Amino acid sequence: MSNRAPILLSLWLLLPVLAWSASPYNDQPLRVASKTFTESYVLGEITAQLLEADGFKVERKLGLGGTLIAFGALQGGEIDIYPEYTGTLIEAVLRTRDLSDAELIRQLEEKGLRMQAMLGFNNSYAIALHRDLATRRGITRISDLAGHADLNAGFTHEFLNRGDGWPALRAAYQLPQQPSGIEHALAYPAIENGHLDITDAYTTDGELNAYDLTLLTDDLAFFPQYQAVLLTRTDLPEAVARTLQKLGHALDEDSMRRLNHRVANDGETPAAVAAAFLSERGLAEANANKPPSRAQRILSNTLVHLKLTGIALLLACAVALPMALFASRFDRLARGLLYVTGLIQTIPALAMLALLIPLVGLGETPAIIALLAYSLLPIVRNTITGLFSIDPLLREVATGMGMPARQRLWRIEIPLAMPTILAGIKTAAIISIGTATLAAFVGAGGLGEPIITGLNLNDHRLILEGAIPAALLAITAELVFEFIERLFIPAHLRR
Repeated sequence: MSNRAPILLSLWLLLPVLAWSASPYNDQPLRVASKTFTESYVLGEITAQLLEADGFKVERKLGLGGTLIAFGALQGGEIDIYPEYTGTLIEAVLRTRDLSDAELIRQLEEKGLRMQAMLGFNNSYAIALHRDLATRRGITRISDLAGHADLNAGFTHEFLNRGDGWPALRAAYQLPQQPSGIEHALAYPAIENGHLDITDAYTTDGELNAYDLTLLTDDLAFFPQYQAVLLTRTDLPEAVARTLQKLGHALDEDSMRRLNHRVANDGETPAAVAAAFLSERGLAEANANKPPSRAQRILSNTLVHLKLTGIALLLACAVALPMALFASRFDRLARGLLYVTGLIQTIPALAMLALLIPLVGLGETPAIIALLAYSLLPIVRNTITGLFSIDPLLREVATGMGMPARQRLWRIEIPLAMPTILAGIKTAAIISIGTATLAAFVGAGGLGEPIITGLNLNDHRLILEGAIPAALLAITAELVFEFIERLFIPAHLRR
């Protein structure tokens, strides 16, 4: 054997070790995500608990948002697994129709993605309305809606814009309705209360029976098959893939509808429903870990919320105050700075968060950047306004006394403008506390997490679990800044 042989053999044996050490999953928890509707929460929890039962560390990022956010997060390496549907992949992601399974698999592989487990049920889109209304009007098929232009339609925002959603459905059936956008969790109560007549539904929704809804026959076979799958990247470790395969064909339409019903109508949590399902199927032992209490959840979410808003506010002060102090020396520059920061304020928060995901990923970073951007305007405006409102006579007196510009700024102008500056920082803090509730859409947590989860699961207790602490935080911020004003600003300036 040559002298090189032992070296080559050693390198060959080290290759698996080097590959393992380079893997993005090395010593990292598996990030399991879901979209924002009941079934996705349940499937996300089933996946997470099965992985935990097999000894894997799991980080949950449930309720991320719509299809494109979750899909983009998976492609970008921000999450590792989430439940998806073949029809959605074909229509909304790949933007095509009538794709064979083999072609779908091939195109996903080209994107570095893989369907690890076919869960065994089809959850198709459908058009739903109240059974009494359907009987009274004689509506049984989607095509029947063409003769009922007076019916009030409300569809989810994603359905209104998908390739397999309302625009194509309206064209296929020649429908006259002009629908509005509504959150999926709010559509069924709206139908029950008479505020809405028609909405889009999923055929496995647990609320269908509870709200006595009927699904119209898709007589033109418009909607494709939406087979539920677990979507991952192709670099998923083989051991994880083997665990996920245990869920292959573990569900059917009836069993999925029952699981959804337990969450939507019986008040059970997705975690409890998932644990019972895995235990009944012998896929995992009953979860012995006690879930955190409501007080623990509120404390944890509040601390995350304070972290997001605190970091964003400090960064905003560090950026906005120097810019405003400098711009206040030049009238045109000050007006330009106010225009730019005002323009940022007009960008919808959800749009900004969605735009930041491809740039900085999911989690706290996009949330902090968005909160920083929205905090700039009140700080900049109040700082410039406070400096501009100083009596010019005071500046002339200070100049006449021989005070240089820097000394005049720190000794005269900033102290006089401080009440207005602090008011701007206080406004920015309160705006951040409210806006930070949307950070849950990008997996940053905080008090928005129970609000969004409660909205999607129609659980008012969860909504209040986030809304009340957020309101109390805003009140506390108001009181803290009043205390700071009394502590550092003379009484005659406060008046």
